[in-house]
Amino acid sequence: MTYAIGHLRCLSPYAFRKEDSGGAEANSWRMEPTIEKISAVTLRVTNMTESVRFYRDVLGMELLYGGEDAGFSSLRAQDAQSAILNLEQGDRVTRCGRLIFYVTDVDALWTHLDARGFDPEIPQDACWGERYFHMPDPDGHELSFARPL
Repeated sequence: MTYAIGHLRCLSPYAFRKEDSGGAEANSWRMEPTIEKISAVTLRVTNMTESVRFYRDVLGMELLYGGEDAGFSSLRAQDAQSAILNLEQGDRVTRCGRLIFYVTDVDALWTHLDARGFDPEIPQDACWGERYFHMPDPDGHELSFARPL
């Protein structure tokens, strides 16, 4: 499934989902057991103090465990059902990845971060139906802040 927007064609992120036709073939790609939810994401950080302050003080996440002087810390967004973000002290990781946060107001958060000296990308509307922007955290992990349109 694609969406045409002006001269831009965008592949829907759901285009690869097989339709359930009730037959065995439609479900043959599934593996059991299925994933129910994401419990936590762990990021390796080189400076725990700076990282805890960023996620707790700048982004407003709740510190559940550890802290600025710990080797391992856990934080969570305001929603108690949200996945936990773990920070593990260690060497910088050079692998690619992105952590996506849904936020109440993309533009207000962009203004908040920009006013504090961070350099977030300019917010934009995506062809898949989200408004978002990206920026790195203190260790260079790519963060995306988004909201469905």
